[in-house]
Amino acid sequence: MSLAMFATVCLVLLAGYPVAFSLAGTALGFALLGGATGMFDLVFLQALPNRLYATMTNETLIAVPLFIFMGVLMERSRIAESLLDSMAMLFGRLRGGLAISVTLVGMLMAASTGIVGATVVTMGLLSLPTLLKRGYSPSLSAGTICAAGTLGQIIPPSIILVLLGDVISTAYQQAQLEMGNYAPQSVSVGDLFLGALIPGLMLVLLYIIYLLGIAWLKPASSPAMPPDELPSAGNLLWQVIAAMLPPLLLIVMVLGSIIAGAATPTEAASVGALGALLLAGLKRELKLPMLREVMRSTTRISSMVFLILIAASVFSLVFRGYGGDDVVRDWLTGLPGGVVGAMMAVMLVMFLLGFVLDFIEITFVVVPIVGPLLLGMGLDPIWLGVMIALNLQTSFLTPPFGFALFYLRGVAPPSVSTRDIYRGVIPYIVIQIIALGLIALFPALVTWLPGLVFN
Repeated sequence: MSLAMFATVCLVLLAGYPVAFSLAGTALGFALLGGATGMFDLVFLQALPNRLYATMTNETLIAVPLFIFMGVLMERSRIAESLLDSMAMLFGRLRGGLAISVTLVGMLMAASTGIVGATVVTMGLLSLPTLLKRGYSPSLSAGTICAAGTLGQIIPPSIILVLLGDVISTAYQQAQLEMGNYAPQSVSVGDLFLGALIPGLMLVLLYIIYLLGIAWLKPASSPAMPPDELPSAGNLLWQVIAAMLPPLLLIVMVLGSIIAGAATPTEAASVGALGALLLAGLKRELKLPMLREVMRSTTRISSMVFLILIAASVFSLVFRGYGGDDVVRDWLTGLPGGVVGAMMAVMLVMFLLGFVLDFIEITFVVVPIVGPLLLGMGLDPIWLGVMIALNLQTSFLTPPFGFALFYLRGVAPPSVSTRDIYRGVIPYIVIQIIALGLIALFPALVTWLPGLVFN
């Protein structure tokens, strides 16, 4: 029944019903069916109010609407536009320089907003026409924008890292309790932020190496800008400093306060929200109609996130009531290869689920089920969280159902075909898999920085 419930919710989602209502409706339907047939004890549902109250009083989750507010405000205040213009002038002399500029701006926007959809759409609207006008191949342009836009999954302060940090912390404590440790250690969102920093920067470096290689092998696909269109060195330096200083200040304020131990991630999120307000005011973009629309967008996105969280709580409660966690445990422990086989199986399942489910559903539905089992096998919680985030980022790029592809398709001109978008992201998917392999082989890429800072 637990597996049938999971399959049913996937079918309902594919039919186009809203995620939150699909999760909660399927769970309640199976609970009533099981109660009527004697296969499910309805007493399990009495735990639901306590779960919802725990969600409402969770201080970590307060960071979610604050980071969303910061991201939406940064998107509307034209910081990405000025960044892209400045970076294009800085790297325009190089073949492939415009694509490198898109990647670096995507990195800075990811660290400033943490919202994948907003970054992909913004970069698509701003940079895709410019890349095509300068003679870049449609596939390279589309692939670069999709890959740069999804950096918001892994580069802190990412919304997925905030949500994953809370779920991984609970799963880690549950795993320790099941192993007989009644004074369990905890994992914070700050741990996950620091753990994701080096893998995120490594991914950006791999993207740039690929773009330089393509520019060398296929010069016609990524030409340099004409010298007469580039400004003088003095003007360019001032333009770059003026464009980069606001987002860099915001990143230092948010991540620096966490790394220095001066603020928790929730407090740092409030610092980031206030900093975004100040930066928008300094750029003279902070008008009342714009602020009103930012508040509406923040409310809509936050409501969606928390409604899915509540629905996922209902789903996981009924799933456990049917003994679904035991089914998953038996399946994982029965796989060949021990912990390596179990980890590879979970990564594959999450990758495939990323085609049809958003990262929020996977974080709230799948991770609480498999997290305690994998952590009970001795895996590091920070490493596991970063691997999950990077894996979900890869599924966002993978045809035919990757979310980033749909975001870009919605804003791309007719001259860029869907085939161009699919062809463009394939090399970046290979790069993502290489990055996953490197982190799997060298876990210190994730664990070294949190250990250095917090220990």
